[in-house]
Amino acid sequence: MPPSLTGERLTGIAFVVVAARDHPLASVKGSIAKSELTKHVQLVLTDRTSLSEGREFGVMSPQTWRLADLFAKHAFLLNGLGWGGMPLHTVERDISEGRLAELSIEDVTPGSLIMPMSAVYPTSAPPGPAGRWLIERFKRCSNQIPANLQF
Repeated sequence: MPPSLTGERLTGIAFVVVAARDHPLASVKGSIAKSELTKHVQLVLTDRTSLSEGREFGVMSPQTWRLADLFAKHAFLLNGLGWGGMPLHTVERDISEGRLAELSIEDVTPGSLIMPMSAVYPTSAPPGPAGRWLIERFKRCSNQIPANLQF
């Protein structure tokens, strides 16, 4: 990070890989080989900005449908139109009620998909009281992540 910016680690968002309960990948017992994933459409959330242009994050299949909206991706997953990673808190109920199945992927340890969050601000203009309060609140959220998932 450039010296003109200060970053503070906040918390992490747990992700899981899921598919609809009637998707072919949901019927695979045990760990799913990456070669099997390539046979199916992966739903990928895309960045509308140029910040990540030319970069891929978590893409494991050459067959992708790119969506710019997490709610659309969720709807596509529920309707069996592909498989993909989602923040756990957005699909936890779907998994527990059987609409989505969590997939076990080879070389991906269960519970290891954590997207770190940081607060970044100009070093010359640190957050005021409200910003500081928000940063501290987010940091407290990291205490809710099990110790073996800390980043």
